[in-house]
Amino acid sequence: MTDSIDALNKKLDRLIEAVSRLAPPPVPQTDLGEADCFVWQADPGYLEPVRKVNRVDIGLIRGVDRVRDILVDNTERFAAGHPANNVLLWGARGMGKSSLVKAVHAEINARAKSQKAKSDLPLKLIEIHREDIDTLPKLMALLKAAPFRFILFCDDLSFDHDDTSYKSLKAALEGGVEGRPANVIFYATSNRRHLLPRDMIDNERSTAINPSEAVEEKVSLSDRFGLWLGFHKCSQDEYLDMVNGYAGHHGLDIDPEQLRAEALEWATTRGSRSGRVAWQFTQDLAGRLGKPLKD
Repeated sequence: MTDSIDALNKKLDRLIEAVSRLAPPPVPQTDLGEADCFVWQADPGYLEPVRKVNRVDIGLIRGVDRVRDILVDNTERFAAGHPANNVLLWGARGMGKSSLVKAVHAEINARAKSQKAKSDLPLKLIEIHREDIDTLPKLMALLKAAPFRFILFCDDLSFDHDDTSYKSLKAALEGGVEGRPANVIFYATSNRRHLLPRDMIDNERSTAINPSEAVEEKVSLSDRFGLWLGFHKCSQDEYLDMVNGYAGHHGLDIDPEQLRAEALEWATTRGSRSGRVAWQFTQDLAGRLGKPLKD
């Protein structure tokens, strides 16, 4: 009798173990004090801390001085609890749009720390992936009661044909019943000023009963961003300034004329000049010189 009870208990234990494996794992608990940067994991719905952020010093981002100053000012006001705008950074590829957002975040926290600001709570940067935009309301609900202030950042944001998730973004930014929480601001980068392909807008214009209304519906998303910061292709002098800045920062000892010649040749082979091309050249140069790059 005892043997049969033991056998039954073992079977029950195995059944319980099997059922437990089928159950979804518990959602990790988010500790917002654990880091200054996070990545939003929409499924299962928590913020994953980033221990080491991939970014460059703000002083190394050249050729965009005007938009840099505007973004710093807007972010500093937001961090201090004053009104500020959502920002769309749009334009040429490789000109430092996403790098600038991350660099400005670090700069504002560094300033607040050095100036011993009234609030000792650092500004938080949260990256949300393009494919998770429709979960913005869920993320904002998680953040609105927190004591911190948050920059929600979406890199390379754009929408394609038959993609209706842009409507979720419109409502989350300004148009919802609750509106955007006061402690949240949204920064996005895109190669498109209106976030939608031109042929998509043109198709709406050509097929709609009222073309102007159809187009307004599509482009009104970008109107939710109070600041549009344009990034344009850099000149040769600006490109060389970027290269010199990187080389000096990382201690790459090379004759200036040789550096100039090699940097221009590199840009020619790539068919473009940009901050990204300057950084790629710097990586190649450091490798050829056998020099490590600073963190």
